[in-house]
Amino acid sequence: MILTEKQRRYFGTDGIRGRVGDGSITPEFVLKLGWAIGQVLAKGNNSRVLIGKDTRISGYMFESALQAGLSAAGVDIYLLGPMPTPAIAYLTRTFHAQAGIVISASHNPYQDNGIKFFSGKGTKLPDSVELEIEAMMDMPLTTVDSSLLGKAHRVEDAGGRYIEFCKSTVTSKLDLSDFKLVLDCANGATYHVAPNVFRELGAEVIEMGVEPNGLNINQNCGSTEPRLLQAAVLKHQADLGIALDGDGDRLIMVDQRGELVDGDELLFIIARAQQRTGQGNAEIVGTQMSNLGLEQALKQFDMTLHRSKVGDRYVIEKLKETGGIVGGESSGHIICLDKTTTGDGIIAALQVVAEMKGTGSSLHELHSVITKYPQTLINVKVDAITDLAANDKITSAVEEVEKKLGSDGRVLLRPSGTEPVIRVMVEGRDATQTTRFANDLADIIKENI
Repeated sequence: MILTEKQRRYFGTDGIRGRVGDGSITPEFVLKLGWAIGQVLAKGNNSRVLIGKDTRISGYMFESALQAGLSAAGVDIYLLGPMPTPAIAYLTRTFHAQAGIVISASHNPYQDNGIKFFSGKGTKLPDSVELEIEAMMDMPLTTVDSSLLGKAHRVEDAGGRYIEFCKSTVTSKLDLSDFKLVLDCANGATYHVAPNVFRELGAEVIEMGVEPNGLNINQNCGSTEPRLLQAAVLKHQADLGIALDGDGDRLIMVDQRGELVDGDELLFIIARAQQRTGQGNAEIVGTQMSNLGLEQALKQFDMTLHRSKVGDRYVIEKLKETGGIVGGESSGHIICLDKTTTGDGIIAALQVVAEMKGTGSSLHELHSVITKYPQTLINVKVDAITDLAANDKITSAVEEVEKKLGSDGRVLLRPSGTEPVIRVMVEGRDATQTTRFANDLADIIKENI
């Protein structure tokens, strides 16, 4: 299967992202972007927009630029400081704001940054609104009369509000006093909230990645670099490990044996928990990257996996389309629509821990139900994204591999939404075969683009 992406000038899969100082990630651009957001999302007087950020050093600069642009548009600004992305979605709703803005590059290193947006309902923006913002960027920046300029306010209790919200997503009877867990906050936005959530529920928490300095976000830690967490779980003989990413919307876990538990396995555990307690339904949403093993495991329990495009906002769209409640990505974006409006690493972790307590099972026992298929993923750098489906040599090569794999495998070619990269994924029963096929397809792409 070959996927194509609608080309937009600025927006990628999840907002606008890039290297600080390049392209769209400059103070000048972000100032104009703040103004454009004010024009599109916060029309009229008495409008308010929330701004939160992760811990990377450039967040200070872009926070100020957004403030200036929003103020020029006559919009009041509420500053949350370092807060997880899902916290900003939640607080945007509770403040009855017109929009929420997140300054973050998620799991990327500190050299990158980005801008993400939530509507007043705490949901990701649809494509049509993103295109409207892009069109507004072409208009001349105007400033409202001085009497109408937006004012800035700092929200001092944002962390406490979000901690209580996270705890409210599990039963008040949940007691984790017999749990020892290692928690890796990636030196990111969850460093001051996630440990308190689990401690207030009674758990013994061993902290990692809670000393951000503006430059160490996601550096050898967090959901994309869980090796040190695996070692720490074994060293401390913990019941589990929890790894969040820099902005707190991704989750990877580690069982008591030091084995990784990825987004597909976490999605299965939460789906089964909801089925067991009668809170969910049979419609589960993954993405084109979700492992075939997840699909087959769900089928054993009379649940259906629906696949969306990659990106948590597309998972949410598919959930609403199918009437599902739980969805997620292999990377660890897990969405529980009965709890919140977007992917939330802390809330997803709480649901898994609650299922461990509810069943008396270890994390290893819960995730071992899935037998995952070998999956090879190769990123092929290209000068520019082109229409792969229009290239006969590439399409015929894909068809040939799909024919050889049959019903026990899949091929997916997907342009990245954030960088000039083609992602080549081959999945099948035989690891050696999938690796060979993926490398062959990668070579063909390099030769023909």
